[in-house]
Amino acid sequence: MTAPQPDDNAQKPYDEIIDLIVDYAYDYEIVSEAAWARSKLALIDSLGVAIESLVKSKECAALVKPSLPGAGFIAYGFKLPGTGYSMDMLQGAFSMGAMIRYLDHNDAFPGAEWGHPSDNLGAILVTADVITRDALARGSHSEVITMKQVLTALIKTYEIQGVFQIKNAFNKVGLDHTILVKIASTALISWLMGLSREQARAAVSHAWVDGHPLRIFRQAPNAGPRKGWAAGDACMRAVHLANLARAGQPGIRTPLTAERWGFYHVLNKGSEFNLPPRGFGSWVAENVIFKVLTAEGHGLTAVEATMAAARELREKTDHASIKGIEGGYDPVRDIESIRVRTQEAAMIIINKRGPLHNAADRDHCLRYMMAVVLLKGGAEVETEDYQDDSPWATDARVEALRGVISMEEDVQFTRDYHDPEVRSCGSSIEILLKDGTVISTRQDFPLGHMVRNEETVPLVRQKAVRNLELRFPKGDVEHIMRVVEGPEFEDLPASNFMDLFERR
Repeated sequence: MTAPQPDDNAQKPYDEIIDLIVDYAYDYEIVSEAAWARSKLALIDSLGVAIESLVKSKECAALVKPSLPGAGFIAYGFKLPGTGYSMDMLQGAFSMGAMIRYLDHNDAFPGAEWGHPSDNLGAILVTADVITRDALARGSHSEVITMKQVLTALIKTYEIQGVFQIKNAFNKVGLDHTILVKIASTALISWLMGLSREQARAAVSHAWVDGHPLRIFRQAPNAGPRKGWAAGDACMRAVHLANLARAGQPGIRTPLTAERWGFYHVLNKGSEFNLPPRGFGSWVAENVIFKVLTAEGHGLTAVEATMAAARELREKTDHASIKGIEGGYDPVRDIESIRVRTQEAAMIIINKRGPLHNAADRDHCLRYMMAVVLLKGGAEVETEDYQDDSPWATDARVEALRGVISMEEDVQFTRDYHDPEVRSCGSSIEILLKDGTVISTRQDFPLGHMVRNEETVPLVRQKAVRNLELRFPKGDVEHIMRVVEGPEFEDLPASNFMDLFERR
């Protein structure tokens, strides 16, 4: 009988990228006080927008219901915030990820690719909650996952996703950015599960090999609600792949670099990834952009500039200071044209013309956002304004204003967007009125830019409280905020924290 031959693959080293990711996930010590503080803000902001999605989107509420009758409660399962459901890990990860992302109101990070690091929390919170419930039920307190470990996983998934985004544009090869959610979450879920380093490498290797979604569902004419649940899908895959590695499935050693069959050759036009020389740290969590307004990230500055211009226009017309204008504020009547100058990324993602078929279409159309703000007299565009039942969705005045808005790239805005020393997301608008008056405004950094705007922390805190109060009594929300901001938060078992969001 012939003796079994050794597995040559098992002797090969993994692709260097896999080692870098896993070593960072398992070894890096977070010492930045800014990263710890901002991770708490990111956590509560994400849970707030999850509740907002559940309450304000019928589509999302229907999507996260149990798939089978009687499957709404599983002993020691994941308690989906704002509901009475206790779910298995895979459905829980999908549902939590979808709720955080559905209304495009969670945090963001720009680079050659734009993404939303808090998408990873769908996988992190589910894993931490379920493992901790099981450990407590067995009396194994050494296996309990604390909120410090949750925050650690948050900071590190933010970093992995963000560092890849800085110089690698997956959209340019037609792939969706949620590939990075899958990669980052798989690494940190492996760590939270207590997998060996070899098992983590195996899991991450499969994450690279996994089928990756096309970006088509974010772009006209195919933009649709899948962009709201794509992150949940990535979270679910990350949990599944880590579980497969835990079950003993071996890894694939060269998923990126293999000739002909590897990721670089098949999906990345033959190019290797370009990573910054500083490597992984905690910089992304320190510099993430929070969405104070409900607008696609690249359009935040243009929307804020439009709000300022609309208020100026309303003031001028209300005081009859514009010659020939009577009857008060009327942007459709008074505006001749609007010129928008912005970054290249906005031109690719939110430069939409033609019919808008659904909420996903509308919140990826800068012209729609600006038109609604102008018609509201400078008030911010809100979640409800994008929905199919919103009066703005069928308002002929919105279409009239969309028709007079032109968009073009400003090369300097693009340079500043990519410059690591600036990292702005600038836009300027110029409104020409029919009497010849010009109103110009410019915004380089959105309100939620943590580093550039000192108002960010109180604004994001207010946003979180407002969203949580959509589902929970004011007193419960005050208690949640005290817990998150309290001195003992990091020692709290993850399941105790998730219990705070159970609908009673």
